[in-house]
Amino acid sequence: MSAMQQASVRPASRPLQRYGLWALGAVVLLVMPHVSGSALGITILNQMGIAIVFAISYNMMLGQGGMLSFGHAVYFGLGGFVAVHFMNFIADGDWPIPIPFVPIFGGLGGLAFGIIFGSFSTNRAGTVFAMISLGIGELIASSSLIFVGFFGGEEGITTDRTDGPPFFGFNFARDIQVYYVIAAWTFVAVLLMYLFSRTPVGRMANAVRDNPERAEFIGYSQKMVRFISFAVAGMFAGIAGGLFAINYEILTEETVNLATSGTVLLMAYIGGVGFFAGPIIGAIVFTLLQTLLSNYTEIWALYVGIVFVATVMYAPAGLTGLLMMHGPIMRAGKLGSLVVPYILTGVPAAVCGLGTIALLEMLNFQSEAVLGETEMSLFGVSFDVSSVVPWVIVLIAVIGGFLVTKLTVPQLRAAWAEASPPAVGRGSS
Repeated sequence: MSAMQQASVRPASRPLQRYGLWALGAVVLLVMPHVSGSALGITILNQMGIAIVFAISYNMMLGQGGMLSFGHAVYFGLGGFVAVHFMNFIADGDWPIPIPFVPIFGGLGGLAFGIIFGSFSTNRAGTVFAMISLGIGELIASSSLIFVGFFGGEEGITTDRTDGPPFFGFNFARDIQVYYVIAAWTFVAVLLMYLFSRTPVGRMANAVRDNPERAEFIGYSQKMVRFISFAVAGMFAGIAGGLFAINYEILTEETVNLATSGTVLLMAYIGGVGFFAGPIIGAIVFTLLQTLLSNYTEIWALYVGIVFVATVMYAPAGLTGLLMMHGPIMRAGKLGSLVVPYILTGVPAAVCGLGTIALLEMLNFQSEAVLGETEMSLFGVSFDVSSVVPWVIVLIAVIGGFLVTKLTVPQLRAAWAEASPPAVGRGSS
């Protein structure tokens, strides 16, 4: 095949690959409830869909625009409150609108408040913007307990999604019906956010993030670019809030407080803010940690914090960044050379990690156990925490695993440098 023929094939194959990826995503969303096969699985999938839209909307500001916000839950929560009030209007017969269209009102609410707060908060970037976002978050969280008419006070605002008019015969009383509403909106919202990142404004958001002075020099207003990205991110956060209202049928102060803003920050960073798919992976991982770990341990939030700190320290590009690092090595056909070094480092690291988990669980058991209760079960093994033997075994696992991991890391680095192409690993001379 000639070079001209190759050049004609590549442009045609790229759209096919792109559209094929989106089609695959749609198919996955359609079949996932049947794969999960349980009510708990569908519940987790609903939470994942909401978290994905919320996390990508946050990444529109942080990953694409370089705006570190500590109050993104404001637009998620306010959009949700707007949506829940519209659901009550629908239930009263004032608005004969089917439930699947409710997230539109949540998005409009998030957009409206994004325009209001973004009109002044995007005047500055960096630390000033972050502090303004924190102040707005605290302001709205405090207001949620003061303006009872809109926020419902400590009890929040409740609704009933089944009171709306049927949509093609569905009244959304079952979680599987709610899932397909959330899945459809997740697909549409993710697609629209991806397309926005390809627009001139989305491209310039990256330029303003990296070099705002140069963006001003070529004729773009960095404030206007930040403002548009901020408002659009608020709109999609409001859509996520509307999905939250449909799924849970209640909105409280928790949806606008600092904890929720911290949650979306964790999801984005764990997944990788430098990649569009990063928040998707982060939202999935965080939802699994939150829902599944909470069934087995009371200190699940501590493990999430450890994962976040470890990600920031050792994998600043997030989990997606770790996966993408292997792309050049895979294309070079040298991925197999890393299997043995990964095993030599990964096994003792896993031993150290399991030992750390056991140590934390034993300490938590001692602090929470009833007086005289010393028998606990961990990893399917029952033992007496008052005995010295379990503590010695755990400490050996933690310390020994850490030391062996530290000894094998240089070998892993050498193997990585050897497997990496010159442009990625050692550089060309």
